[in-house]
Amino acid sequence: MGRRYTIKELPPELRPRERLLEAGPSALSDGELLGLLFGIGNREKTAVELANEVISRAGGLHGLYDVSVHELTQVNGIGEAKACIILAAVELGRRIGQVRNPGRPVISSPADVDRLLRGRIANLDRENFVAVLLNTKNEVIGTPLISVGTLSQALVHPREVFKPAIRASAASVILAHNHPSGKTEASPEDREVTKRLVGAAEILGIEVLDHVIVGDGHLSMKEHGML
Repeated sequence: MGRRYTIKELPPELRPRERLLEAGPSALSDGELLGLLFGIGNREKTAVELANEVISRAGGLHGLYDVSVHELTQVNGIGEAKACIILAAVELGRRIGQVRNPGRPVISSPADVDRLLRGRIANLDRENFVAVLLNTKNEVIGTPLISVGTLSQALVHPREVFKPAIRASAASVILAHNHPSGKTEASPEDREVTKRLVGAAEILGIEVLDHVIVGDGHLSMKEHGML
């Protein structure tokens, strides 16, 4: 077997740190980014190879949201120190996704809704129903959590959805919830609840602009003719 090279012995263009400094973090793979946090690997694997194994064993980056220190340390080469690095990085990413923009984000597309809420609800194990409240300029003035649990008429009552909208004098509302499965297809319950809420909004004089389902991607019920 040929001699193994450490990351430091690789040509500069193949070293993650040098590539990050020259091309930015977006140029690096998931394994390279995590490998940079590790710093070093072990006798058998470089830090990047070790990082790729961790990500693969977790079933992808999404899987890292649910791993424990015990599960991580089952990977050869991952001790408590590296396990803590992984969990800290995941939690930091989660918190960054939840930080509010100091200004008011403007919603102009379903993708904007996805970006606004992904870090908050995309990886949760239960359905979270959120109302995105907008002013006349389509600026976000609030994103109250309406309910947690399987979507149903009992949990998502028009009174609970539109009470915060009335208090905030919202001009319009975008409904949104996550699918823990990652699939974004609208269920019969999604359609029924949406229809009921749109009807209630018309009586109140508040426009429902869309209902966005967040999963591995996102789905706009308006764009699919369901609104």
